[in-house]
Amino acid sequence: MVNLIIDGKNITAEKDTMLLEAARAAGIAIPSLCTHEAVSRSGACRLCVVEIKKGNRTIIVTSCLYGVEEGLVVNTKSDRVLNVRRLVMELLLARCPESDVLQKMAKEMGVESQGRFVADSDKGKCILCRSCVRVCEEVVGVSAIGLFSRGSQKTVGTPYNEKSDVCIGCGACVYVCPTGHIEMISTEDKRKIWGRTFKMQTCAKCGKYFAPVDQLKFISKKTGIPLSELTVCTECR
Repeated sequence: MVNLIIDGKNITAEKDTMLLEAARAAGIAIPSLCTHEAVSRSGACRLCVVEIKKGNRTIIVTSCLYGVEEGLVVNTKSDRVLNVRRLVMELLLARCPESDVLQKMAKEMGVESQGRFVADSDKGKCILCRSCVRVCEEVVGVSAIGLFSRGSQKTVGTPYNEKSDVCIGCGACVYVCPTGHIEMISTEDKRKIWGRTFKMQTCAKCGKYFAPVDQLKFISKKTGIPLSELTVCTECR
């Protein structure tokens, strides 16, 4: 176990725990958009920055990527930290001015608008946190989407913005997206995402549509379980 101080509070946490988890476990709130328990950390949103003190030095670090250390002194609400978070939020608002999630967080931080930055009109609600890309690669295991182009033109999508042959329509990317940028339209028998329309499977017991056929075929191939055994929804198992 490791002993440290966060906002004047003595905290004990397991070794290798990140500062973000240690603080939240102690009831100390730190904002974050790109952190999700299903995927690895990227520190992309930069909203979870905190200030740490080592000797006579204080530095700003990303709390979701910085591990706890014995005797570490952490400040999550110093003026320096709050100023950095507000600047980051202004940048995010400039990129995605129509995002309800960002507008709500900005209001809580006292940020009224994108400030000195010119607002984009073509980025949708994507903050390039890469959570969707990581869940597709690390959890689903198909890597149907990725990051393309560079700089301000960087986007998330399928290769060459064409229909992906490896996407299984599972919707995991929609689930982890913090701002609701990825659109998935579902009707009873169909699901549309990333430019493809997927046929949905009916439950062999209750008859309810519950999963894309392509997703069940992928699971069957990956696990060796016969497809016929996967055509029952979780509620009927």
